[in-house]
Amino acid sequence: MSDQGEHSTVRQVVVDPEYAGQRLDNFLLRELGDVPRSVVYRIVRKGEVRANGGRVAVSYRLQAGDRIRIPPVRRAPSGDSSGAAASASSAIASQLEASILYEDRRLLVLNKPAGIAVHGGSGIRAGVIEALRHMRPVERAMELVHRLDRETSGCLLVAKKRSLLRALHEKIRERHMDKRYLALVKGDWQLGEQLIDAPMLTHQRRGGERWVSVDEAGKAARTRFRPIQLFGRWSLIEAELETGRTHQIRVHAAHAGHPLAGDPRYGDAQAGAPAGLDRMFLHAHSVAFDWPDSGEPFHVSAPLDDALRDTIDRLEAAQGRSAARAREKGRHR
Repeated sequence: MSDQGEHSTVRQVVVDPEYAGQRLDNFLLRELGDVPRSVVYRIVRKGEVRANGGRVAVSYRLQAGDRIRIPPVRRAPSGDSSGAAASASSAIASQLEASILYEDRRLLVLNKPAGIAVHGGSGIRAGVIEALRHMRPVERAMELVHRLDRETSGCLLVAKKRSLLRALHEKIRERHMDKRYLALVKGDWQLGEQLIDAPMLTHQRRGGERWVSVDEAGKAARTRFRPIQLFGRWSLIEAELETGRTHQIRVHAAHAGHPLAGDPRYGDAQAGAPAGLDRMFLHAHSVAFDWPDSGEPFHVSAPLDDALRDTIDRLEAAQGRSAARAREKGRHR
């Protein structure tokens, strides 16, 4: 565990086997505390960080026994970007504490609130992982198992041990992890259960963010959709990921002619969202896998937050009123 004061001397850190396979930038962020990511990138780019005496990139994967040279890095004074990042982490931390669905010595599962990024960067001072490290400074190996878009709520897995992180990444690669989402989409879904098998291509960033489209030149992408509840103008569907591409559910739903409610990027500007909903309706509602060591099944589900639950309640109420009017009209014929 690195100290919490100013890092004023060059340090030589030998990589423990537990951290083998971790990216250099993530390792440095943990070793340097609340130093901004931009500073980490700069000292690596300038060659001030060395691995076994040689220059390396931020994407370098550590190996057990690597000797990492970490230069002196001055903590920024209160009020600058570093202090702001720590303050942002503290503000997020209270929300995350109330959002923990499951925790043991190896794994933590959150019902991630909408509007919080999973990590800092691109103008975001702090995200889930920075806040968790701020909350649990002794958990040095804490890493995201997977990611969720900033506006997506629901189940987010965070490994607290490198060994579990590697094992769960392997399960994702081998498609042995079941991840399901609830989404409200535009229109009356009459496709039944539908597998959308359409490759996706990531394009240059627009406005600082990636843009993805269905394109034969892209990577394989498969999403299985199942209707849950139909409301006429809107449909609640379950989406099961068979691959894990960026924005996959959003792009595939739009490709099927049913863009997500409240999706500002792939949605229909005229359709917008049901009255009262001011965010995208996409929620990671369950994750399931077998524990790597014991083979015992693990399953966790996250309830809808108030905004999404209220939206469904309003749609059900409107549907009930419509049905009542239809019955009344039929009696007067």
